[in-house]
Amino acid sequence: MKNLKKKRRIQILLMTGFALALSTALIGYGMRDGINFFRAPSQIAAEPPSPDEVFRLGGLVEAGTLQRGQGETVTFAVTDGGATIPVRFTGVLPDLFGENKGMVGTGSMVDGVFVAREILAKHDENYMPKEVTDALKEQGVYRAPNS
Repeated sequence: MKNLKKKRRIQILLMTGFALALSTALIGYGMRDGINFFRAPSQIAAEPPSPDEVFRLGGLVEAGTLQRGQGETVTFAVTDGGATIPVRFTGVLPDLFGENKGMVGTGSMVDGVFVAREILAKHDENYMPKEVTDALKEQGVYRAPNS
């Protein structure tokens, strides 16, 4: 009788461990395309990403670099005070997007240019994504709102 209880307990523990490992693997598999790492321009300059890597780039849109091209194509540069990365985006920009404003874009590097497939801009005067704020503070160029 005792051996039967011990055997049953071991079977339950093994099945629970297997179910936990399987669910962890399924969650990891499902999220493989949904995880995008944030990088500042200085980090990209120091360690260039591979061409097929999708990541988020954030910083300030550099003044004087915003150019509208044919159709919906827009080019500009993003800086964190330490490095500047050229950006190309085809699509409709957010209404609050502009020079000297914070932005975060999702995309990949192609021939030294960040090709964005999505652009996000700050939504009011006081908001800037935490990652962008941290990167600007690290470079010593962060300006607090209303200053």
